Amino acid sequence: MSDARNEAVGGPRRVAIAGLGAVGLRVAEALDEGLPGCALAAVSANDLTRASARLGRLRTPVPVVPIDELEPLADIVVECAPASLLPAIAEPFLKAGKTVVVLSSGALLANEALVELARAHGGQIVVPTGALLGLDAVTAAAEGEIRSVRMVTRKPVKGLAGAPYLVENGIAIDDIAEPLRIFKGTPREAAVGFPANLNVAVALSLAGVGPDRTTLEIWADPALTLNTHHVEVEADSATFRMTIENVPTDNPKTGRITALSVIAYLRKLGAPLRVGS
Repeated sequence: MSDARNEAVGGPRRVAIAGLGAVGLRVAEALDEGLPGCALAAVSANDLTRASARLGRLRTPVPVVPIDELEPLADIVVECAPASLLPAIAEPFLKAGKTVVVLSSGALLANEALVELARAHGGQIVVPTGALLGLDAVTAAAEGEIRSVRMVTRKPVKGLAGAPYLVENGIAIDDIAEPLRIFKGTPREAAVGFPANLNVAVALSLAGVGPDRTTLEIWADPALTLNTHHVEVEADSATFRMTIENVPTDNPKTGRITALSVIAYLRKLGAPLRVGS
């Protein structure tokens, strides 16, 4: 609602960012540099003082405020925060009929009421492509019949260290000398056991056959430096296989392409030519 009103009077969409880690900062910088039809409006972070300092290089200063003060300031919020904060970030925007861009897509499985909230108030939850290629193809195939979706993720050891699933099951990976499969199951299960690692698998499942029918393997590989995802889809319209190797940010759990996918989404909002669904 607010997006439409703002656009109707010719103003840019006001974008807030919740969380100022590697992804949030990169998106903030892109908005400050200029994305047609969008403007950075506000930022929130766990440490407001530190966030203000990190934003000191921006050409146009913006307010740095607590999460519960973001909604009146923006039409769209980009969630780049710990998964546990998703409801606090999303609910005010959805109740106001606004847009929430969710990177912690795994948290949606534990907060499915957010989808109903968006439906009731005319809001929208957007899960961007993130670190995975081919979501457009999976979404298109889902309009027909998808028979199976299988994903195999291989990550450097440091990108998986400390995951709750490893801790709870006593799985030690720090000193492994060869690839080790540490998980086989579904994205719904992985979202609980690897909350900072496997949002990409949840996004794939939401695009296709759901978090309980998608199969997932996770491997820790001491020889890898890149986060690698291989996907196989069999459908009545096509059979396809996709592999992507993502360069991590300073946070080994997150790929650089994640922030770029958010920037690409925001750029599409005001683009005269839009490629991809």
